[in-house]
Amino acid sequence: MFKTLMVPVDGSQAASVALDVACKLAHADQARLHILHIPESLAHDTLLVWGVGAVPMQASSDELDRAGRQLLDAAKQAAGERGITDVEGSLHQGDPARVIIEQAKALNVDAIVMGSRGLSDIAGLVVGSVSHKVSHTAPCRVISVH
Repeated sequence: MFKTLMVPVDGSQAASVALDVACKLAHADQARLHILHIPESLAHDTLLVWGVGAVPMQASSDELDRAGRQLLDAAKQAAGERGITDVEGSLHQGDPARVIIEQAKALNVDAIVMGSRGLSDIAGLVVGSVSHKVSHTAPCRVISVH
């Protein structure tokens, strides 16, 4: 059913669950899994699954990049531990919803598997969550996990 799946990760518990679901789907269909991370600076304290990903607002772009690469590596390792061998990852800057949509098009993914709430869930309640924006504009199926 799926040849290529994409899962955006941000270090949140919801992203971890989404990665687990994406790995199960990828394993069942022998699909390629693409893990995507868009580093963000957050103004509030967060609980991170992999211990990296969110950095203080005053962080430099180098710090954002370094934390993002660590998070991406941890997610790729987690996918490998779940038996996924065809896994790749990428780090991008920009508006998360827009970047997710652009990458879904560029990679021609069959489905995006993502958490319904990420690290910026408080802001998402006010301006619309990333998962909500993606689900309404994606060129493919979107599986929202919570």
